[in-house]
Amino acid sequence: MHLLIVLFSIYAVWRRADLRNWQVYHPTMLYMALGNAMYNFICANYLLWELRPDIMPNHSLTEYLHTLITFPATVLLFLGGYPKGGGRLKVLLHYLFWIGLYAGVESVFALTNRIVYNHGWNLMWSILFDFMMFPMLRLHARHPLAAYVLSIPISTILIMIFDVPVHIPIPQR
Repeated sequence: MHLLIVLFSIYAVWRRADLRNWQVYHPTMLYMALGNAMYNFICANYLLWELRPDIMPNHSLTEYLHTLITFPATVLLFLGGYPKGGGRLKVLLHYLFWIGLYAGVESVFALTNRIVYNHGWNLMWSILFDFMMFPMLRLHARHPLAAYVLSIPISTILIMIFDVPVHIPIPQR
């Protein structure tokens, strides 16, 4: 299932993305990939969600595929298709489409046991995260420094809510 999402992401980028201007989106692609890499580093041995592999041999390599392909593809498609006109309703529908897409895919992952939640995280937290993530991607595209600065308290609050033991060395968690 994870490989299918990766392959679909590649196909969607090929068919729909603004590939001529990929350099414009590249910093935000890196921002999203960095965010996922930081999650996997900070929460190592204390994962809030864990991807169950289907083709890949473990969670780490499955995450690696999503970090390098699915998430940059998301940025290309989300920002490349961001409404240039049409008012607030069109923008709101754009956000709701992407949040719904991510929530829907994760729901299928949960139903098929391709994702497992730990330490109080659940699908509802993921959906709330999506409501924050997509505006942060847009903020990063327009004001990168503001997005990085805002990411610090957001991450800190999530670490505190889920009691991530950052004070304990990773091998001892």
